[in-house]
Amino acid sequence: MDTPALSGLARRIVQEELLDAQTASKASQQATQDRIPFITYLVQKKLASSDKLAMVCAEEFGYPYFDISAIDKDLQPKELVSEKLIRQHNVLPLFKRGSRLYLAISDPTNQQALTDIQFNTGLTTDAVIVEDDKLHAAIEKYLDGPTGGLSDMADSDLDDLDIQAVTEDDNKDAGGDDSDDAPIVRFVNKMLLDAVKMGSSDLHFEPYEKTYRVRFRTDGILHEVAKPPQQLGVRLAARLKVMSSMDMAERRKPQDGRIKMKISKSKAIDFRVNTLPTLWGEKVVLRILDSESAKMGIDALGYEDDQKKMFLAALERPQGMILVTGPTGSGKTVSLYTGLNILNTVERNISTAEDPVEINLEGINQVNVNPKQGMDFAKALRAFLRQDPDIIMVGEIRDLETAEISIKAAQTGHMVMSTLHTNSAAETLTRLRNMGVPSFNIATSVNLIIAQRLARRLCKTCKAPLEVPRDTLLEEGFTPEKIDAGVTIFGPVGCENCKDGYKGRVGIYEVVKITPAMQRIIMEDGNSIQISDVAQSEGFRSLRQSALMKAEQGVTSLAEVNRVTKD
Repeated sequence: MDTPALSGLARRIVQEELLDAQTASKASQQATQDRIPFITYLVQKKLASSDKLAMVCAEEFGYPYFDISAIDKDLQPKELVSEKLIRQHNVLPLFKRGSRLYLAISDPTNQQALTDIQFNTGLTTDAVIVEDDKLHAAIEKYLDGPTGGLSDMADSDLDDLDIQAVTEDDNKDAGGDDSDDAPIVRFVNKMLLDAVKMGSSDLHFEPYEKTYRVRFRTDGILHEVAKPPQQLGVRLAARLKVMSSMDMAERRKPQDGRIKMKISKSKAIDFRVNTLPTLWGEKVVLRILDSESAKMGIDALGYEDDQKKMFLAALERPQGMILVTGPTGSGKTVSLYTGLNILNTVERNISTAEDPVEINLEGINQVNVNPKQGMDFAKALRAFLRQDPDIIMVGEIRDLETAEISIKAAQTGHMVMSTLHTNSAAETLTRLRNMGVPSFNIATSVNLIIAQRLARRLCKTCKAPLEVPRDTLLEEGFTPEKIDAGVTIFGPVGCENCKDGYKGRVGIYEVVKITPAMQRIIMEDGNSIQISDVAQSEGFRSLRQSALMKAEQGVTSLAEVNRVTKD
């Protein structure tokens, strides 16, 4: 077979054995078709590692190679090169010395970039080769401006953040004149930004008799981040209440509010705020609401292949009920919204009732439940049924009335999705029974139950295999056959990329489809143990078994498995 004709750079990459000739040729053609640089295409499609490509480019063209993550941001020239040119050519100004401007590029064949910027700035341009993926991230950080690069916010930047309270009537600015409280404003803004930067899910502002502390929940674990003076507790609570447009005078009742914080032109983050009167003042908890999490897609959530098939098959059914259960913060809403995102097409009418709406999705009619104004789940559901719905999502089934209307809707040709606070799939069915829902209604309307937990994911960079004795593995729940076949268990180590050896979280799921055998048990008012036994005999994995699979795959550790599931 003839070797395809390759350009100089592609040929060199093939010579260095980073790619074979066929792949390089195809990639080159495809990159030209997609109108993206050849190097960017290779990195995006993970055909070659960006650091090796950068080294080859530097050697081939005789340009210096630089690690862009080590750049001193203060030395970067600001407003010298227009945003349009930076984005168009995928370059970043690094340093200006006299009449020379050093530019970070990942594709050395892009000589047009150097010429255009030279013409635009009147400076002599010199290319410096950097890694493509790091360059993209650095450009975004650079263009987001002083408030976009969260990591390097100065005190002065913390004063000017655009913070709005999201109210029922209008999104009105709730900044107010806080010149006296400038340090408080700065501290609160810094805490919010730090939490976003660390990828935390919740912030806790907690007053005690002699101390005050701020804690963040990152990857499901709370850790202390600040201890401001105790006497500032009242002012901190007041500032958070002003930001979220709550009643300042009311300190004896819990309150709910929302904050929208604009951190750059293109990026805004929502927070759900709740206050709770405690013995020593008001405790304020903020939940960071991430609309992007629903758009991750089902593959990112951590379902096993068979579980994913069951979930997708249940979503395709025209009617029935999908129930997602688990404790608070276990990712139930994200699971439901991932399902809704799959169903969100032009031909379907989707309505959701939540307390409050956490994830905003275009194309879905979302309703905030407000019991104070007489709008509870039951009333919202009744209204939905007059709105010609195809799919209904109920934030939580809390009482018999909501359960009954949801089941009626599921029996009359609608797809109903909802959450319940129970520990396992079998317990969900008995919980509905205890609420007062007749067993024949449960048996005929529920299609699928998902019980879930979130476990911390082991850091891919530093995880290490552990020597675990056979007896321990048997105790943990591994079968003798599995152990004989060979099971490698990984444990956390800890490096600069992670926290205590963990980075991110993975879902652990028990997905149970309601089969005829289970329907019979439900009709006979069977208890959760009987239902669980039938589920096991039908081949559905329990939470514990799913968690052990994740440990076996090296995704999480045994310690995490034991933290989130117990036999």
